[in-house]
Amino acid sequence: MRTEMDTLLEEHTSTGNRIPEWLDLPDPKGFRPKRKYRTIWISDVHLGTRGCNATMLVDFLRSVECQTLYLVGDIVDGWRLRKGWYWPDAHNEVVRRILKMAHRGTRVVFVAGNHDEMLRDYAGLTFGGVELALEAVHETADGRKLLVTHGDAFDGVVLYHKWLAFLGDKAYSLLLRANIAFNAVRRRLKMPYWSLSAFMKKKVKNAVQYVCSYEEAVASEAINRGFDGVVCGHIHCAEIREFSGITYYNDGDWVESCTALAEDATGHVAIIDWVAETGGLATTVPALGAPVEPAT
Repeated sequence: MRTEMDTLLEEHTSTGNRIPEWLDLPDPKGFRPKRKYRTIWISDVHLGTRGCNATMLVDFLRSVECQTLYLVGDIVDGWRLRKGWYWPDAHNEVVRRILKMAHRGTRVVFVAGNHDEMLRDYAGLTFGGVELALEAVHETADGRKLLVTHGDAFDGVVLYHKWLAFLGDKAYSLLLRANIAFNAVRRRLKMPYWSLSAFMKKKVKNAVQYVCSYEEAVASEAINRGFDGVVCGHIHCAEIREFSGITYYNDGDWVESCTALAEDATGHVAIIDWVAETGGLATTVPALGAPVEPAT
């Protein structure tokens, strides 16, 4: 199935020296200076679904600069797009922002997940400056080696009972629809974004037990392979925990929590909660193709 992402990648990788004009357009002037990081990790954006908080993500990406950006899987939701087409302009803006970062010198590594597993066949190739991979190894500024993996390989439901995963995906989608309606009412009341679905997950005992088991399984793999830590996504729960001498990092998602991981110049890695930092109100910005004032 041809997507808007295919078109944008083709524009960027077309023959000759021509590049899309929007890649060289200056960014809109912002009221806050860009934060500079060594590395940023994001995952579980689920472009192609109504639950994707694309506006929040674009706002975040326009607020930061980094040497390396890891896309840790489920950036595009192929499962949902097979069932029905949904791709608003805001989702294009996410893709354009990532390609623009790559064009400006950021190393972008896309570790495919289970929802965008169609990209796993292209691991090892580079499209529009974006490197596709099954997993990656990141060395922090303080010399630690981190395994970067989406994490679905450690999810027994996805690995052994895929039909059950699709059933769970359907139930989860219903919860996300409720979340969209809930926040639409909050916006009318001029209240900030608040994730009903994330709240419900934290209150369900089985979900909490699943998250703990998943974290232990991922950490165990990192230990067995001699890594100092592991960065993953998949379960939409941002977390930093210590397990038997290694550090487990989960960058969360951009459907419920709107979180990322960021490494500073010293090698310290922390969670960025964009809802908490913006009060749940993303800055409205013009599209990359729209006229903007020259950057200063």
